[in-house]
Parts: sequence; C-alpha cells; structure tokens
Amino acid sequence: AGVRASPVAAKTTRIPPAVERALGPAKGQIWMIEPRRMAARTAARRLAREHGSTVGHYAGYRVRFDHKVTRDTRVVVATQGILLRHLQSNPLLEGVGAVIFDEFQERQRDVDLALAMVSQVRKTLREDLKIIVMSATLDPMPISEWLGSCPVIDCPGRQYPVEVKYSPIPHRHRDDEHVVQAIEKTLSRSTGDLLVFLPGVGEIFGLQRALTSLAKRESLAVLPLYGDLDPLAQDQVLQPNHQRKVVLSTNVAETSLTVPGIHAVIDTGTARISRFNRRTKVQRLPIEPISQASADQRSGRCGRLGPGVAIRLYDEAGFLDRPEFTEPEVQRTNLASVVLRMASLGLGDAESFPFVDPPEARAIRDGVTLLEELDAIDPRHIGTDQWLNELGTELAAIPVDPKLARMLLEAQDH
Repeated sequence: AGVRASPVAAKTTRIPPAVERALGPAKGQIWMIEPRRMAARTAARRLAREHGSTVGHYAGYRVRFDHKVTRDTRVVVATQGILLRHLQSNPLLEGVGAVIFDEFQERQRDVDLALAMVSQVRKTLREDLKIIVMSATLDPMPISEWLGSCPVIDCPGRQYPVEVKYSPIPHRHRDDEHVVQAIEKTLSRSTGDLLVFLPGVGEIFGLQRALTSLAKRESLAVLPLYGDLDPLAQDQVLQPNHQRKVVLSTNVAETSLTVPGIHAVIDTGTARISRFNRRTKVQRLPIEPISQASADQRSGRCGRLGPGVAIRLYDEAGFLDRPEFTEPEVQRTNLASVVLRMASLGLGDAESFPFVDPPEARAIRDGVTLLEELDAIDPRHIGTDQWLNELGTELAAIPVDPKLARMLLEAQDH
C-alpha cells in the first residue's frame, strides 16, 4: 500500500502498531525503515513509550553499531543499510510479516535498492509479505503503479495554520549576519522555541558562535542537531527544556524527527546534496537549493502545537523556481556501492534491475569501472555469480564506501 500523510498525521507512530495488530504475532515482526539512525532510535523510543514498555521489548531499533532488540520485539525500526544486510543473511525475510518504508520522499539510493529487493521477494517467493510506502510530500501514484496498482491511503492529519514569510538575504549581507538578524526578530515576535535549518555542520557551528552574545543576553539554549551528533546530545534537543531553545539543524529535523516546543522555523533554503561529478570521478556534497517539497516539510515543523510562522530566507519567486520534489539519490551519486551490494547478493546486472526510477546506464558503468579499479570484480563474468571475486566479497562485508573499504583492507598489510 501507499500512504500519503501530512507531517502532523503521526504516521510513524500510528501505522506500525496498526499493522502489527492487523497481522498478529504469527505473521512475524513489523520492520519500519527510517532514512537516518537518529530517526530510527527516536521512533523506537516513542513507539515503546506509547505501548507502555521499554525500548527492546514491544518496539526496538537496529542501526549501525547499535541495536536494542530482543526475541519479544514486535516492531523493529531500522535504517535501510541494516535491512540490506539482513536481506543478505535472510533473503526470504523469514520472520518478517511487513516492511514499512517511512519518509520515502528522501529517496536515498539504499532505500530504492531495498524497496526493489523486498518487492522482488514478495513477487517471487513471499506473496504474504506486506509492503507499505509512506511519505508526507511525494506523489504516491507512480509508486502505486510500480507496486502493481496497490491502494493509496490519504491521511491529511490536523495541523495548525503556519504563516509563511519571505525574507531574502540582501547582497550586501553575509549569510550568517542575516540569519542572526532573522533569529532576533523572530524571537521578539513569537513565543516558544525556534528551529533553524542550515545546510551543514560547519554552518551550524559558525552560527552557534555568532549567537553567543544573544544567547547570554536572552538566556537562550542554542543547541546543534545533526546526524552524527552524540545520542546524549540528541536527547537534550528532543526533551523539554526550562530555557527557550534555538535549535540549529541540518535536514535531519525535516522529516520523521519531531523537535518538541517549536513555534517558529527559519529556513535558509539550502542543504548539502550528495552528487557525483562524472568528470572528476569524485563524490561531493555541494550546497544546493532544496526542493519545494522539502521547504514545505520544513515549514510544517512549527504547526504541531499551535499556530506557527516559517521565515524563508529567499524570495517567493525563488521558491517557485525550485524543483517540486528532491531528485532520487540513485540518479545523482556514484553507484559503485549499489553495484557491489547487488553483486554480493547475486542480483545480476544493475541495468536490468527494476528500480523505481532507474539510474542512467552511464552512471552504472562508472560504478562498475570503479569496482574494476579496486580489483573487486572480474569483468569477464559481468552479472553472473562469478562476477564478485574474493576481494570484492570482503569489501561488500564492510559497511562503508567501497574506496574506504579498500583502504581498510590495505591497512592490514601496511
């Protein structure tokens, strides 16, 4: 099924228990896939709390280097990388009754691969396996058609009105100066906590330093929020605070992660987008304008507790010029890791694999070329069971980019 639900519809915490009740224990665990480790841990804690238990019993999580799951766990919240590794050891997904893909609009490459693989399992071997794709902003009809015209459920939710204002950065101003001014003005005109979206960690730390005097003067708690933040520091952001909070976040707070107490949002309109440069053969993280869907997601963060205000630090014409949705990652990144994982799972040629949005053949060939340079595959047996050599099998077992994995293996001898 496809589920289109507004950011305030609580799909992340309501749908997994409903599916678990509908299927019953005999059908196996419910796996919900989140795009980020922080979101997976937070969702598991919320599900456990609402069930009246601790994490690891009714609901638990599996993320890289950390897990809280027992034999009693009914709902497992995991990242897409964990699901792919689970498919390696359990290709039939035995003991799993349903897989829910949350926040699918982010379209990370491993999510696209995982959905295609789970769909193949369902079509060929597990007709009883349920697949649910959830999104707040993505058009669900193409996914529905790709899944064989599956039903689509609309869950509009109830959101307080959010006033959207545009305040473009003047050319004579530095970006951080304008953001500080926007924060001061917004704090003076609104109540509650403030969420500021910035493109990356470097920008977060720079703005945090720029807000030092304002934080002392107004007794503010200025807190960073990003994917690799220490879990204890994450909890500090996600718990109520006796001080008024200004949360400086990357796009991790854009989707399934809810920061409590937010009444206003300031959106710089940018993010670091992973993109492969075919000329230099280097994967980069340039700062780019976000899509309209992402901007709407950010604005919706402040309409949960009461009427909110969203300040966009760009003009309305700039918003309308942006793409409607975020481009799928599988169409803009190096596919070496995807090709390597597919080879390790015996999935054949990536060019004929049924992706939701197939990547360009040229991008797949670039990935194959890189794996050849790393001595991970035998080009004479492309797409066959003999394609991956012994070194490639070792690389596939290390959960990092193939080039980094190759360095790690070399480091054993040097």
